[in-house]
Amino acid sequence: MPTYAIGDLQGCNQQLQNLLDLIEKTSPDAQLLFVGDLVNRGPQSLQTLRRLRELGSRAKAVLGNHDLHLLAVSQGIRPQHRTDTLDDILNAPDRDELLDWLRHRPLALFEQGHLLFHAGLFPQWDAAKTMALAQEVEAMLRGPDWIDFLRHMYGNEPAVWSDELEGYDRLRCIINTLTRMRFCTPDGAIDFKIKEGLGAAPDGYLPWFDMPGRQTAGVTCVFGHWASLGLTRRPNLIGLDTGCVWGGKLTAVRLEDRALFQVDCPRAEQFA
Repeated sequence: MPTYAIGDLQGCNQQLQNLLDLIEKTSPDAQLLFVGDLVNRGPQSLQTLRRLRELGSRAKAVLGNHDLHLLAVSQGIRPQHRTDTLDDILNAPDRDELLDWLRHRPLALFEQGHLLFHAGLFPQWDAAKTMALAQEVEAMLRGPDWIDFLRHMYGNEPAVWSDELEGYDRLRCIINTLTRMRFCTPDGAIDFKIKEGLGAAPDGYLPWFDMPGRQTAGVTCVFGHWASLGLTRRPNLIGLDTGCVWGGKLTAVRLEDRALFQVDCPRAEQFA
């Protein structure tokens, strides 16, 4: 069964359907892996979530920062931003079922030698450590104290990983890494401000995937989150955020042979 990794959807359900139609011409039984930011800023967040849930066991998705934002907004913990397009989910009759489905998604997946997550990794994390740390957050999101956890989820500190971190500091650092990281320093300090491409790296910072001695260099990392980076394909790296919601493309890569599948996306200008 072929497996396709798919970039940030951000509520662009029609483009998702167009891409699935393209994939299914050659792989009607395809396994689908989504790298997060399933909702928000695009015009059809509700339809997108429903579609993913309907795909059942064919689809696996990791959580991105926009997905976590939806969970926080739904519980009154965070206000909506001017560019949010979440009202259709928040007012839907199946809202609770969709939010419950969403909070049970993982933060990382390991499939066919590929490590999937939304944003980045500390250089000292290997694949096994990444999966174990992701599962710490997943257990909290799926547990009875998940709403209290969301109240403590936001903040930029601690910005450097330590195995000695505990409690909400530890979980927040894991989430910030997996769902927000782009640039970091050799000791793992995250920059939270720069969203531009590789040339915008602050002094002393590198893209997380260019860190010397990165412990995940031996597995292929598949991620999204970085629209200004664009499609990235290296021997051990696949970046899939090609700016669907910004008028770019929605991208899938077949993991078995790196075949590329893309559909054009109109800019959701009224939401930008």
